[in-house]
Amino acid sequence: MLKSRDDFTQLRGDLQKELANEKMRVLVCAGTGCVANGSLAVYDAFKRGVAEKGIPVKVKLREEAGHEPYAINICGCHGFCQMGPLVRIEPSGVFYHHVKIDDVAEIIERHLMDNQLVERLLYRHAVTGETLQTQDEIPFYQKQNRVALDHCGRINPDDVFDYIAHGGYQAVIRALFDMTQEEIIDEVLDSGLRGRGGGGFPTGRKWQFARVAEGSKKYIICNGDEGDPGAFMDRSVMEGDPHRVLEGMMIAGYAIGADEGYLYVRAEYPLAVKRLKEAVAEAEKTGLLGDNILNTGFSFRVNIKEGAGAFVCGEETALIASIEGERGMPRPRPPFPASKGLWNCPTIINNVETLANLPSILIKGGKWFRGFGTEGSPGTKTFALAGQVAHTGLVEIPMGMTLREVVFDIGGGLRDGKEFKAVQIGGPSGGCLTEEHLDLPLDYDSVKKVGAMIGSGGLVVMGKDTCMVEVAKFFMGFVQNESCGKCVPCREGTKRMLELLTGITEGRAREDDLYLLEELAYAVQDGSLCGLGKTAPNPVLTTLKYFRHEYDAHVKDKNCPAGVCSALKDYYIEAEKCKGCGLCSKVCPAGAITGAKKEVHSIDLEKCLKCGACLEKCKLEAIYTA
Repeated sequence: MLKSRDDFTQLRGDLQKELANEKMRVLVCAGTGCVANGSLAVYDAFKRGVAEKGIPVKVKLREEAGHEPYAINICGCHGFCQMGPLVRIEPSGVFYHHVKIDDVAEIIERHLMDNQLVERLLYRHAVTGETLQTQDEIPFYQKQNRVALDHCGRINPDDVFDYIAHGGYQAVIRALFDMTQEEIIDEVLDSGLRGRGGGGFPTGRKWQFARVAEGSKKYIICNGDEGDPGAFMDRSVMEGDPHRVLEGMMIAGYAIGADEGYLYVRAEYPLAVKRLKEAVAEAEKTGLLGDNILNTGFSFRVNIKEGAGAFVCGEETALIASIEGERGMPRPRPPFPASKGLWNCPTIINNVETLANLPSILIKGGKWFRGFGTEGSPGTKTFALAGQVAHTGLVEIPMGMTLREVVFDIGGGLRDGKEFKAVQIGGPSGGCLTEEHLDLPLDYDSVKKVGAMIGSGGLVVMGKDTCMVEVAKFFMGFVQNESCGKCVPCREGTKRMLELLTGITEGRAREDDLYLLEELAYAVQDGSLCGLGKTAPNPVLTTLKYFRHEYDAHVKDKNCPAGVCSALKDYYIEAEKCKGCGLCSKVCPAGAITGAKKEVHSIDLEKCLKCGACLEKCKLEAIYTA
């Protein structure tokens, strides 16, 4: 149990010596993506393999008394999710991808014992074919700047000593011993850090409000209720670097005078919940959380609250209601949580990524953080690249990088040579960016000007074969399901918008419906109580603005240009390919397909339900749509 700053300094020095004495460290990615691909089995295979070879290893920095020179550790998400399971070997930084259990013996034999590379597991450049040994050489990483994700992929998330050895808790030590509360807030203000949860409100200003708010009891809440489809930024930080999140909460707590915090994380993130709970227990055992931390008089405790997965609980006041045991529903503001929040006490709510930036800001300074990004949006931002992009995964880039650089330089363009069409940014709260926006800087103000928003950082890349009306319908369906129902504009408005969009995709809409849809979208935007309702129409409004021709084609021509909406397809049989096997007619529920056995069949378009059953059943590919 650490009792003083000197104790901490001594421990950190000892740990860094142990780290320096390691001859080799194997880091097996244990982020959710790699775990789903079997990385934990790979990790177990490494431990078994070295045991069979008689190689003494350690799995935690201080666990083994013999200070063995080899380490086999899990680590957090590297970001290059589609290439997993990933294995990184330190100190050389060699980066292996698609590692299977059967590959482990060869890595142990050749790399660990003979210090030779297993070249077939190294990344090959898509254009030059060159074999790249380290993570930094791979194009996916070359334009990234990892701040919030700094430790992810480099340390064992289950080991507080590994975190300390890599600089962890150094920022909170500086805050407690070398800075006043006002100086901490000033440093955060100087950094220009804005909330990374979607709103983009200046973090330091929010802290100022709570700092001067009246009340003997104050709270810090970390919002880990990440609910956007396709988003996993906060999840990766909580899973891969949980102590960094706790350190950020402690810094925020000390700055505003709070002695207690709640980490609100959705229950659908079981791995994050597990690692956060273990991190809290380790920090308390070490003396870095609890009462009178390091004899400074500052006390801070963290409670883990599992949310039920309601998207609306990403909104501050709904999240507070959920923690209090009430149904997660928003309330009108003011009063704002900074003055009257959890149990009517001054409360600061920051999301995971915002808090994960704080340790680096306090150690390296606000001016250093401003060295990234733009004047109005300093720093870096994590994005989850998903959809039809060639390289899916998690990236952290300087604010202001263009969409083109993210999609084509980092993401490698679209898969299978598809042509770029659009990006849905910010999930249901965001909007669509198109070809004309490829050179748009990704920062809060630039994206807002074109009718979208950064949001928490989801980026879903879509090709020309994507129906934008169907995309708008998908997100509207999500929002409508997640509406808490408290206010009429959101509860009823999103339902009616979904009905209109469904009618458009099913060929039942009239031209007037498009005007009604747009008018309704603005009514929901203006009249809803909370951010969920106010931003719910964004995907509809941006697709109407940039892809109006697709809506017109659905309504006027009863045609889906992308060929996605099944209700707008006509089914035909190609005579040259049809052998009259009769499989299609047997599965047709409407009896629309006729023809004698071994003769060319035909489809009665008047009877056809456009269900697609015949298309799926035909083995000769004789059925097509137009």
